[in-house]
Amino acid sequence: MPENLSKEDPENHPSGLPQTVLGAGLIVLLEGLVGVGVGVYFLIDGLRGHEEVGISAYGTAAWFIILFGAVLAAGIGLLRGQRWGRGIGIITQVLLAPVMFALFGESNQPLWGTVLLVLIVPAFVMLVMPKTSAWMSRR
Repeated sequence: MPENLSKEDPENHPSGLPQTVLGAGLIVLLEGLVGVGVGVYFLIDGLRGHEEVGISAYGTAAWFIILFGAVLAAGIGLLRGQRWGRGIGIITQVLLAPVMFALFGESNQPLWGTVLLVLIVPAFVMLVMPKTSAWMSRR
């Protein structure tokens, strides 16, 4: 094990995971929880009988719960030291970037755009940092 990645490294958590992996894991976990929560909201909304033209509450709920369920699992995986969570985490940040730009632009919701920006940029940076890559290569 390279010395700069040992458990004694002050930049590593006592679990031996780099702080970058733990930080990104927490953000990915939060994104997954929010996405699954939105899916549950749409499901409850559909069960209450709310309808909109061209939108299926059940289909939207299923989409959110399935996709963000995988994001939630990736966050848990990262926190447990599973390297497969990194790929899903990176893809999630890349796919959320256009959503962030839309919130700043057409949707005219800069507050939510800023919240998303504050989450996706650090998560992406932590997931691609050299310390994270070194951790991945030794596993």
